[in-house]
Amino acid sequence: MDNSIVFQIVAAILVLAGLVGVILPALPGLPLVFAGLLISAWADGFQHVGWPMLALLGLLTLVSLVVDYWAAAHGARRVGASRTATIGAALGMLAGGFVFFPVGLFLGPFVGALAGELLHRRSLAQADLGAATKIGIGTWLGIALGIALKLAIAGLMLGLFAFDWWLTR
Repeated sequence: MDNSIVFQIVAAILVLAGLVGVILPALPGLPLVFAGLLISAWADGFQHVGWPMLALLGLLTLVSLVVDYWAAAHGARRVGASRTATIGAALGMLAGGFVFFPVGLFLGPFVGALAGELLHRRSLAQADLGAATKIGIGTWLGIALGIALKLAIAGLMLGLFAFDWWLTR
């Protein structure tokens, strides 16, 4: 078997794992997509996709990392979430994604942020379920926005790669 076929299979597996990772918090989604695209370009000696496109895809990968953290923090900050609520949302996303997949993937961040905010406010003797629920929803919306933006960036990366490949055919 030709080694380039093996590398293309590995590249495809990385891209697919990366697309799953855009949604699942345990996998570095877009860095895996980028790694797969880089291996694919390397496997054919950069004949179809060259360094300028790979540099652009690398930049989009870096932008995706910033978007990921910004969206979650922005959603939490807009509704006044405490640091405990933000940590709770992250833990809820991890636990929900693994323990109660796929429903937990969507409910985990909300429940985690809600629990984190209630713990924070209890320590301040201000436990308020309504405010904590608002913070849970805001944090969840921020995470959902981040996932949507990362999916858009993943689609853009795949489209640019395919277009550059097609141009050199």
